[in-house]
Amino acid sequence: MFSHMMVGSNDIARSKKFYDSLFGAVGGKPGLQDEKGRLMYMHNGGIFMVTKPIDGQPATHANGATIGFAMENPAQADAWHKAGLEAGGTACEDPPGVREGSAMKLYLAYLRDPDGNKLCALHRMPG
Repeated sequence: MFSHMMVGSNDIARSKKFYDSLFGAVGGKPGLQDEKGRLMYMHNGGIFMVTKPIDGQPATHANGATIGFAMENPAQADAWHKAGLEAGGTACEDPPGVREGSAMKLYLAYLRDPDGNKLCALHRMPG
C-alpha cells in the first residue's frame, strides 16, 4: 500500500546522525544522501526519507501523526528505543512495553526525533 514515508528536518546532518543510529540498532544501513541533500533509508523492502521542506518553510511535525516501524521482537524494539535516545531523540507516550486491547497484544516503544516527529517501534505478539 505504501511506497515510502518522508519527514521534514531543519538540520539534515543532525537527522542523519539520529536515523543512522536508530536504524543501525535494528540492522539497517546508514542513510544515502542524494544530490538535493535528502536522506534515504532502505530496509526490509521499506523506504524512509528525510528532507528539508521543498517549499522553503521550516519543517514541523504533524500533530497526531505517528510513523511505525516493524520490529522482529521486543528486544529489537528496546535496542531501537535506546539508540534513538542516545542519538538525540526524546521518549514520549508510555515507556516501552506490552499494550493489550481489541484482541491484539503489541510491544510498543515511542520516540520523537530531533525535529519532533513521532516514531513507534511495533512488534505484534501472539495473542
